Amino acid sequence: MAKINFGGVIEDVVTREEFPMEKALDVMKNETIAIIGYGVQGPAQALNLRDNGFNVIVGQRKGSKTWDKAVSHGWVPDQTLFDIEEAAKRGTVIQFLLSDAGQIALWPAIKPHLTTGKTLYFSHGFGITFKEQTGIVPPADIDVILAAPKGSGTSVRRLFLQGKGINASYAVFQNATGKATEKAIALGIGVGAGYLFETDFKKEVYSDLTGERGTLMGAIAGIFEAQYEVLRSKGHTPSEAFNETVEELTQSLMPLVAENGMDWMYANCSTTAQRGALDWKKKFKAATLPVFKELYESVETGAEAKRTIETCSKPDYREKLAEELKEVRESELWQAGAAVRALRPEKQQVEASMIN
Repeated sequence: MAKINFGGVIEDVVTREEFPMEKALDVMKNETIAIIGYGVQGPAQALNLRDNGFNVIVGQRKGSKTWDKAVSHGWVPDQTLFDIEEAAKRGTVIQFLLSDAGQIALWPAIKPHLTTGKTLYFSHGFGITFKEQTGIVPPADIDVILAAPKGSGTSVRRLFLQGKGINASYAVFQNATGKATEKAIALGIGVGAGYLFETDFKKEVYSDLTGERGTLMGAIAGIFEAQYEVLRSKGHTPSEAFNETVEELTQSLMPLVAENGMDWMYANCSTTAQRGALDWKKKFKAATLPVFKELYESVETGAEAKRTIETCSKPDYREKLAEELKEVRESELWQAGAAVRALRPEKQQVEASMIN
């Protein structure tokens, strides 16, 4: 493993150079990988594994939209595409890629097929970490591993098609065969990871839930709305408010941060922007640090898991979710965003590269 210095903390990182695809394929040469779930992560991981030469089958409910989606991606019924229970029976590695609520609902049907020596794979530590609430308790005689790409399924597939790799975490919860670690790494490389960082199931889910509710989605969406509303209330046009709130961040500044770091981005902005950003950064940190501490505590105590399970398990959840997303989509902020994005010349090319 490569030794990387993360701000004074030395970590082990697995790279493709030391664990090449040839090695990953050799580790998994006698395995049949059953992808259970074809919604968010399932398509990207299944297609990347297939394109890399692994033996992959897909399990999905016949007659569902996702079954048809799998067929459209080249999975052949009764050859590489099966009903969920049949795929779980055939697979020696079961990649459990349903939503957290979906995993809870399907666990009783999957567990009987987790026979001695098989491998249960997750891309999220939720089901195992909160087992008291989910009921997901694997048999003791199987390997239980995790490979968690740090991005959506769309990003996992897009970066793969571009010849790039996404960062990912890997972890081992049970090592019944003595080969769990190398299988976790091999599958991480296979699904498209460029770098693999070691973690455990609990840390993965704690950081993931905090990130999703915080900087990655919840916090950034809330900050977008707050700044946009202030600018609009002061007479700025929708396009100006959107450009200064979202467009410049996502299209100009964040790519610079991703490439070279925040200090480099600051150093390559105007002196006016530098001074203001450095001064106001402290105020925003002071304002949000208590919120992040509250958020992490809610994750750590299981309160977030409880709310997620209770809400997402309700029969009308998808209908209510659609209403909430419609409210976001039809807000002036994101209507302005749609209009601005439509002006980008590369929009059609980007959409064409995404998984349908």
